[in-house]
Amino acid sequence: MKRLVAVSFALLVIAFTHFGCSHLPGRADAGWITLFDGTNLDSWTRVGDANWRLADGVVQADEGLGFLVSKNSYTDFHVRVEFWVDADANSGVFLRMSDIQNITVSNAYEVNIVDKRPDMYGTGAIVGVAKVSPVPQAGGKWNTYDITAKGTHLTVMFNGIRTVDVHDSRLASGPIGLQHVAGLVKFRKVQIRPL
Repeated sequence: MKRLVAVSFALLVIAFTHFGCSHLPGRADAGWITLFDGTNLDSWTRVGDANWRLADGVVQADEGLGFLVSKNSYTDFHVRVEFWVDADANSGVFLRMSDIQNITVSNAYEVNIVDKRPDMYGTGAIVGVAKVSPVPQAGGKWNTYDITAKGTHLTVMFNGIRTVDVHDSRLASGPIGLQHVAGLVKFRKVQIRPL
């Protein structure tokens, strides 16, 4: 019996060494693809003239109008984004973009990041699709978006609080994008999990 336990333990050690703990079912990062981890922009294409640059483990911009657009397209997915903006910032996370040369809210879903927008399409909203009231404030702190797009169903979680749960069939697939319009905008982690 002791020999059987010892052999079983040895096999488990070999399995963990060979495959690593990250392949265990139920692990938090299982199935997630890291698009940005603070070290490079290899998964992104720059569009526009925003001055995106790497600094201290983040990608940031504070001038120009532009996007970082994922090199891959996604249909059904869950995306997690960590971001920091100043109080005057205007930014967003764009989903299912259909024309990356002319990005607008007509050809993409924009999960907005702007605290000073009077029409309730501010932070936490999807512009033109789902308003938020009251508009949560993102300025001056690190925040997290957890966004899910599955078929026509779109949900947005801002810092763990659901701000959007809506159905919209306008756009089915496309890259995701990170936007800079105004103020200081920083992104430090972007992960996506296809569904």
